[in-house]
Amino acid sequence: MPRSRAIPMLLALSALLMAGGCARVKVMSSEECLARAMYFESNRSSPEGMMAVGTVVMNRLESGKYPQSVCGVVGQKNQFAPGVLSKPMGKGKDLAVSTARQVIRGQRHPRVQRAMFFHTAGYSYPYSNMQYLTIQGGNAFYEKRKNANVTQTMVAEREKAEREGRLPFNPPERAVAVAAAPARAAPVVVASGTEPRVSRRVAAVRPVAVAPARVASIVPNGAAMQEMSIEDLIQQSGG
Repeated sequence: MPRSRAIPMLLALSALLMAGGCARVKVMSSEECLARAMYFESNRSSPEGMMAVGTVVMNRLESGKYPQSVCGVVGQKNQFAPGVLSKPMGKGKDLAVSTARQVIRGQRHPRVQRAMFFHTAGYSYPYSNMQYLTIQGGNAFYEKRKNANVTQTMVAEREKAEREGRLPFNPPERAVAVAAAPARAAPVVVASGTEPRVSRRVAAVRPVAVAPARVASIVPNGAAMQEMSIEDLIQQSGG
């Protein structure tokens, strides 16, 4: 075949292959991305643990310091569990999906408050800025504060006393302000992705009542509902 005819034919074939591939690309919704973060980062039978992880994702989204969509936050490299956007989900998937739907609609775990960090419960790290808030679904949730004065042990003892009825359960209210997102800042390294991953075998956590937060809208400019290509997300998350 003459070279002059071969090149246009190859280009046309490449275009057809690319078009066919695009037609098969799965698009992931905000709800699915959030459900996957909950599923792979929390005890899969713990609705309060999943709600807590979902609250962290939304806190990051609303902070202005992370990607501007739910899928972008979940797919950010080295921030959540490896393969969070590509591994298959099994038992516990329905709970993750239904809990993600509640979070997208505005519900938050009241004890997580504004926390954007967590790690597997029971492990400690030599930092003085980890202000612990709650332990849910096998994870310890904390904020970064100067001169932090609440340890993971203190939180565990308090919540144990509540479960045993020695202290009244009195979670803080959390109103989510989403009218205006702060200016973007440099990304913050999250403990969940950078600290050691270990077995999540922990004592069962008794379910707690999770009150819906007061919200004006989910995310400014509708960013939370943005859909992203699964291929792009997998590439972002490194697997």
